[in-house]
Amino acid sequence: MKKNRKQLAHSINFRLDDGLYNRIINGADMARLTKGEYIRQQLAKGRVTVRQELIVDIIDLKKVIAELGKIGSNLNQIARHFNGGGADSSYLHDRIMQALADLFDMKYEIEKLGGEFRGYSQARCHPKQ
Repeated sequence: MKKNRKQLAHSINFRLDDGLYNRIINGADMARLTKGEYIRQQLAKGRVTVRQELIVDIIDLKKVIAELGKIGSNLNQIARHFNGGGADSSYLHDRIMQALADLFDMKYEIEKLGGEFRGYSQARCHPKQ
C-alpha cells in the first residue's frame, strides 16, 4: 500500500464507449496517472495538468539562435536608420514587417516544443513579394 494515501471506501462502476475510454486512457498516460486517479482529478478539479518533458535538439537550437541573430541585426540596422533621422519608406516598412513575420514563423516553430506567446498580430501577415 502506498504511503500517505487515504483509503477510498466507495466505488462507482460504469461503461464507456470506445471514444471516451480512449480519451481517458490517453489523458491518464499523458498525465502519468492511473485511470482512477486521472478520473478523480478530473472530477475534483475539472481538469488535469499534464506536464511535458522538453527535449531539444542542440543542432536545431543553434540554427534558431543563428537565425534570431540575423533578424536582430536587421532590426538594429533599421533602428539605426530611424535614430539617425532617416525617412520612412514603403521599402523599410516591408522589411520591418518581413522581419516581424520571420520572428513569428520562428516563434511557431519553437512553440511546437511547448509554451505560448502573445505578440504583435500584424506581423503574422507576410508582405507581398
